Amino acid sequence: NAIEGIFQTTPDGKFITANPALINMLGYVSFDDLSNNIQSIYNDLYVDNSRGQELLELLEKYGQVSNFESKVYRKDKSIIWISKNARAIKDESGKIIFIEGTIENITHRKRAEQAIKKLAAFPQLNPNPIFEFAADGSLTYFNQAAEKMAKEHGQRHVSEVIPQEIINIIKDCINTGKSLVHKEISVGRKTYSWSFFPIPAENCVHCYAEDITDWLNLQEQLRQSQKMESIGRLAAGVAHDFNNLLTIIQGQVCLLLNQPDLSPKLLRGLNQVESATERAANLTRQLLAFSRRQILQPKLIDLNEVITNVSKMLNRLIGEDIKMEFHFSAQLPPVYADVGMIEQVIMNLAINSRDAMPNGGKIIVETSLVNIDESYVKFNPEAKPGHHVCLSVTDTGVGMPPEVLEHLFEPFFTTKETGKGTGLGLATVYGIVTQHKGWIEVQSKVNQGSTFKVFLPGSIKAATTPVVETGPEIIRGGNESILIAEDDPTLRSLIKEILESYGYKAHESGTGREALELWEKLNGNVDLLLTDLVMPDGLSGRKLAEQLLAKKPHLKVIYTTGYSTEVAQQDLTLVAGLNFLQKPFNP
Repeated sequence: NAIEGIFQTTPDGKFITANPALINMLGYVSFDDLSNNIQSIYNDLYVDNSRGQELLELLEKYGQVSNFESKVYRKDKSIIWISKNARAIKDESGKIIFIEGTIENITHRKRAEQAIKKLAAFPQLNPNPIFEFAADGSLTYFNQAAEKMAKEHGQRHVSEVIPQEIINIIKDCINTGKSLVHKEISVGRKTYSWSFFPIPAENCVHCYAEDITDWLNLQEQLRQSQKMESIGRLAAGVAHDFNNLLTIIQGQVCLLLNQPDLSPKLLRGLNQVESATERAANLTRQLLAFSRRQILQPKLIDLNEVITNVSKMLNRLIGEDIKMEFHFSAQLPPVYADVGMIEQVIMNLAINSRDAMPNGGKIIVETSLVNIDESYVKFNPEAKPGHHVCLSVTDTGVGMPPEVLEHLFEPFFTTKETGKGTGLGLATVYGIVTQHKGWIEVQSKVNQGSTFKVFLPGSIKAATTPVVETGPEIIRGGNESILIAEDDPTLRSLIKEILESYGYKAHESGTGREALELWEKLNGNVDLLLTDLVMPDGLSGRKLAEQLLAKKPHLKVIYTTGYSTEVAQQDLTLVAGLNFLQKPFNP
């Protein structure tokens, strides 16, 4: 009835005797079953045969062995842990006659030990700092991650990096017995999320800290992005209504200027109104650029070539007291972009750098090809993986503090004196780059200058040959029939009046449906469709044009828009050959 197994074996490992406890422990039904299956314990029983040989060597040397632990096979090949106490029975010459002893199944104990080891190792393997504090706030335990945290903050001992606020919380947890989770507390330049769990039985508090600095930075970037998007929607809405008003003002001024016998005083006044509306139109265009509501006319371009073409104008704008350097990367892939808008980005960044160097300095314009990987995107939510062309503009100016960087791309934000800037230059850059599916990164320190990096998606196709633009044609008028589709009644009436003043036959409609009905009444005798992109009845300018072009393939079409927020839901990229008239416009 012994719980332990009792055995005798020959020196070469053959069982001589084995009690029922051992037979059952090893999964056999009888001694014959055991002895027939195990010819030698050294070869057939031990999982690691070397352990059997080690046991035999110890017995030969010392005569007995205690608590010899090893893993052995049961009959079904399952594995158990055993602890063996054995002694060697020798003859007068010292030769082993047989070996006898006891065997204990310690599998449950070994599993418990392994579990304890895993539990003990867990805090050390955890990548986050773990602490144990006594009731008085003294530190009684910390893991390797906590040591690393202390070293990162220049401290020799972990206790030196613990803020006093932590000690106060520890004492509160002891007194109240309540846990506190996700408490944000900063250590140096990093912010950690701290969780505290009191252990009343041990009169201590276990504490876990997680570095959330990068996460908070990402949250701030996301918040900033959402704020810019909201401002953009507001700017687009204002620009839409304002553009319609400006178009009416410009149109009426143009009609008045064409009147004969205007007095010099009236002529001067009308010219001033025209000049003011043009300045206002420029402001709305910049607002639209920021809000990403501009109509793009992209093509494959060579960024190096675009910068080269703009460089002469830049030198005139920048002035003689500022040196400009250009460094172009060879084999730069083309980008699919609107040339005029990219030129505007380059100009605005250069002018911004110029204004940051009132006493002169240097501007470096560089291009490069960069590969953005997923790890980079993880810490910059605006970035996108893949090959990108990078435009970098660096200056040696006054630099910017963090509070300025936070608002840098917001419209009308400026650090310049009143009257010396609209605060729309960098907002325009932001909008244009974002609309081109790119992003901007800024590095700046006070008195150390700034670097603006613009990232644009690269293309595997070749850049197209630049198109030489011609000057505006002289308006001659004619007698062709024009169908107007414009939802603003005042603007629609003005367009009709202007067209008729040049001899055209103008027919006006307020919706896409009305335009279709008017087309049928005119029996399709229309030479040109002048339509707003966005119409109120769900039939957009593009859909209207598609239906009429199906009826009359050679119909000419001109699109206009005031860039309402609805335009954001449409494709703002015009393919080559389409005509577009941007509001506000004049005759």
